[in-house]
Amino acid sequence: MLITLAWSLLLAAVVAMLALPASREAFVAATRAHPLLLGMAKFALLGTMGELLSWKVVSGRWKVRGVRLHQRALAWACYGLMFALAIPLFSHGVDGMLAQGLLPGRGCAPAAAFWKSFFLQFFFAFLFMSFHRFIDTLIDNGKLFSRWPVVATYAGIDWRNMLTVVGWSLVWFWLPAQAVNFMLPPEYRVLGAALLAIALGLILGVARRLSATRTID
Repeated sequence: MLITLAWSLLLAAVVAMLALPASREAFVAATRAHPLLLGMAKFALLGTMGELLSWKVVSGRWKVRGVRLHQRALAWACYGLMFALAIPLFSHGVDGMLAQGLLPGRGCAPAAAFWKSFFLQFFFAFLFMSFHRFIDTLIDNGKLFSRWPVVATYAGIDWRNMLTVVGWSLVWFWLPAQAVNFMLPPEYRVLGAALLAIALGLILGVARRLSATRTID
């Protein structure tokens, strides 16, 4: 009950920060001044919240002890850095292609947002989720700060599960969700992606549960 309250209050604090003009302006100014650092901070907080929610989905209860939460928060900070670089990369890249007439929809904001999300999913998202699962496995096995058994770890991933659950989520959820995110002002896009990390926690949680069920069967 206490963890549920704390989790809800943290999410409410983020929403309140965006709702209040003074805190929202401070947030935008800080994001413009330190985009990479703020990207890491947003994902460290919200991504870890999504991770906690994932375990809640998998086991039916919150897990804080014995899960190396500090390592997972560090991993999410690194993911935040990746997204802080990837989002402007695909945004400016698609804007350039639209300007040159290489893609249809020039001058149409929804079309531009769709193409940005499309290329983000096609070239980045599944690789990111696979890497996320790889790092999760290392943390689960206590090997994040030791020599990484790369081949064995990737070979042990349930790829059928990754393709059927996580892969299809790129189409039915992430493509439209990130298209909406790309319609936000640039200062809010990494935060939007960080908030979507909570949904990522749910999706990966469902994938883990299905994988565990298949292993038992």
